[in-house]
Amino acid sequence: MIELKGEFPYLRYVKMQEKFRRFRKECVLFLEHGPTITGGINYNLENLLFGEEFLDNQGISLHWIQRGGDFTAHEPGQLVIYPHIDLKKRNLSIRSYLENFLQILADSARKTWGLDLVSNSDAPGLYLRSDPSKKICSIGVNFKSFFTSYGIAFNIDNDFKAFRCIHPCGRNWMDMTNIVALGLDGSVGKKNEFVLSIREGLNFFLKTPQNVLSP
Repeated sequence: MIELKGEFPYLRYVKMQEKFRRFRKECVLFLEHGPTITGGINYNLENLLFGEEFLDNQGISLHWIQRGGDFTAHEPGQLVIYPHIDLKKRNLSIRSYLENFLQILADSARKTWGLDLVSNSDAPGLYLRSDPSKKICSIGVNFKSFFTSYGIAFNIDNDFKAFRCIHPCGRNWMDMTNIVALGLDGSVGKKNEFVLSIREGLNFFLKTPQNVLSP
């Protein structure tokens, strides 16, 4: 296991995932980014509320990337999970991969916090079953050459500073929530418990042990 500590530079990840794809190297990264806004291939510029100069002054970087979806944000306190999986080698469909990945996350959140989450096919991500307007997990994945990159961002104790600068996936940023805002335990111990559950779920789904990198 390789541990990635601290805030992992976003562009460093972009370069890493390109190498993973080139050599079809499977692994899963668990990490955090500094304040960052990314625009996917389906971005709507109206959902970016401030210009790049303002964002730079706020310490928020802006990047345009080749993943699905609109604008989203990353910031400290948010767990980012990047699986790099060779779907062709594993004979997996994109749909099967996405559905199982989100189900593993939902099952892990239930196991860790007793949190009941549901997915939404019209607006991909995970939402509270008790209030489906509240989103806690965003997803944006790239499937180039049937090799996955990018992934999901799960809100634990982030302050939503970057989210305030966008309409995340076309929604109001106030629709976003996190573990701490729900009155749950967002400690390092609980986060590690969540990561371990996800690792176990992914390993079971993929049938063979993976090279899983964690914070």
